[in-house]
Amino acid sequence: MLWTSLTTALVGLAAVAHGTAAASDPCAKIAGQTFVVPSDAMACLKSFPFNETLRQNVLTVISTVFDFYTFEYYYLSSPAPFQESTTNIRADIARINSTKYATDYDFNRALYDFTNQLNDGHTRWLPYCYDTFQNLLPTPIVNIEQNGVWGVFIAPDLTEFIPLVGTQYTDYFKSIGFNWERLAGAQVLQIEGQDPYAYVDYIADTISGNYLDHGVRVNSVFSSYRISSTSFSQRFGDLAGAPFPDQNSLTFTLIPVNSTLPETVTVPFLASYAGNNFTDSGSYWTNNCAANNETNGVDLLASSSLKKRDQPGRRLARAVIVDKSQTNAVGLPSPYHPTAPPVNGSTGVIKSYILPDHKTGVMFVGSFEGDYTQFQTDTQAAITSFQKAGVSRLLIDLSNNGGGYVCLGEFLISYLSGTNFGYTGFRSTSRANPLAIKIVQNLVAKGITSNYSYYAPDNWAFLNDTEMPNTYDYNSPSVPLFINGQTDASSQRFHDLCTPYDVTPPANPPFDLKNVAIVSNGDCASTCSMFSTSMYERHGTKIAVFGGKPGETMEYKGMAGNQVLEWADIDTEVKTAGLKDDPLAPPDLLVSGDLRHNWRTAWSYLDESRPIAYVSEPATYRYPYTKETYMNPQNLWTFAVNQLFD
Repeated sequence: MLWTSLTTALVGLAAVAHGTAAASDPCAKIAGQTFVVPSDAMACLKSFPFNETLRQNVLTVISTVFDFYTFEYYYLSSPAPFQESTTNIRADIARINSTKYATDYDFNRALYDFTNQLNDGHTRWLPYCYDTFQNLLPTPIVNIEQNGVWGVFIAPDLTEFIPLVGTQYTDYFKSIGFNWERLAGAQVLQIEGQDPYAYVDYIADTISGNYLDHGVRVNSVFSSYRISSTSFSQRFGDLAGAPFPDQNSLTFTLIPVNSTLPETVTVPFLASYAGNNFTDSGSYWTNNCAANNETNGVDLLASSSLKKRDQPGRRLARAVIVDKSQTNAVGLPSPYHPTAPPVNGSTGVIKSYILPDHKTGVMFVGSFEGDYTQFQTDTQAAITSFQKAGVSRLLIDLSNNGGGYVCLGEFLISYLSGTNFGYTGFRSTSRANPLAIKIVQNLVAKGITSNYSYYAPDNWAFLNDTEMPNTYDYNSPSVPLFINGQTDASSQRFHDLCTPYDVTPPANPPFDLKNVAIVSNGDCASTCSMFSTSMYERHGTKIAVFGGKPGETMEYKGMAGNQVLEWADIDTEVKTAGLKDDPLAPPDLLVSGDLRHNWRTAWSYLDESRPIAYVSEPATYRYPYTKETYMNPQNLWTFAVNQLFD
């Protein structure tokens, strides 16, 4: 049987690793180390031989999951200004299937690169065996304006930021005699012999991924502030925080502060390990690479699986990108934290303040993840505090917001617009491929509800906002879509079903919507993109974006999907519907990894024939970061208030 042969292959590959002599075992050499020289980390990752049977297992899963991917045919000719993402997904899979690879890492890296360059952070192959290291450069870069000229600089707050990584990190550079401190604030003239913006473009095109818009990916290359979990954080950026340890150093030509002479400096990377503990190649494979009890889905109707349900009621939809840098999040240096006292409701992913002008409330919405109920109560608490203080205008910061619960985005819109406004989400569809059709048919026939399935009809509402009965098959009939010369089958259009919320939004807007504005660095994805798009398209909200590449346009939103399913999610749908033995169903993965995908499409209010992801909406207001605002949220908010409000 296929399962037996794949299992044998996996055991055989692990045995090869276990049989490696300890003296020559590259994984044993670095075992137990938090920080590792990149070449040593890469030697460990490349110590596992390529295995054809594992390739066929992974590619069978990937090929099947792409049948559910709502944007597949758009990639055949991505519309302007997103042409960089054009590719033939099936041809890419075939290419990877026919290419000879020396190691298992090389195969998985090819898959990662292919999905990463779709520039859709919802849709990626994540090989947990090989994403255990993050390459960290002690000289992250920023993009700021000085004396009216935009330029690339080594982060001026370097000596406050880098020590927060820890003494193990800084002691390494001390041990090799490398003085990174003196480079703080240096003007960068070249990177790897190229104009700095040209090299930033290269990183945006090959490393950053996540966002269709090139300008947004450019901002992802630079260091920036964010909220990580519930704390202020500084992101290294994609140049200084690369996702694989495949580069030992980076060469800059720069002019240090208090100097006028250019010099060339080669800065070493050091890889940070965030995987599971191991002692040698065998235990590395077992603990990081082999499939485990979280890798694949489960039949939620089986009594042994009931405890695995992630919600007591309806399974809550999520739309969120994966930012690997969250694994090694570093705090924002304290001198750059807001000095305005936080108001009530600032202990979670939302941080809220009243600026010193006493007229402006700020909500820094760092994410739509976290505690589902607390997000709602924090929103209520913050806005109540603003109203009691006589605040008349609201600024929302969405910098580096990677998305989260779909219904929390709709909740925040509903709270700001008032429930009298009506439905705050988008019309949505999923792909009606043959297996999806069977899933919905089986759910209807068996009476399986939204407690167990994302596909269950009672997750959704008709376009008149009445809940679908669980006997309604929204794929029958399916709706044909014509995309780049291809005919695709879609579900009927429906609404998300989010109400009732835990907190009831007000009937009317708490602020005049003309006095609500949004700022961000454009790195606003998934639910964040849907939130900002709805505010812009339906309320005309002013949105200002900071940074990007000088002289080039930039969207105000990142990638806008409507719901993401992880591999385990879609596998759970198949198993719970009783279809795992169907010829169309994919096998279980035998390696630890995830192919996540955009499972639903949100359709634009301005043009309901196009997904909002492909509606170009450049930022109306664009501002450069300055030395005063690039890492100081309150300074940026104060500047934005003076620009956006009368």
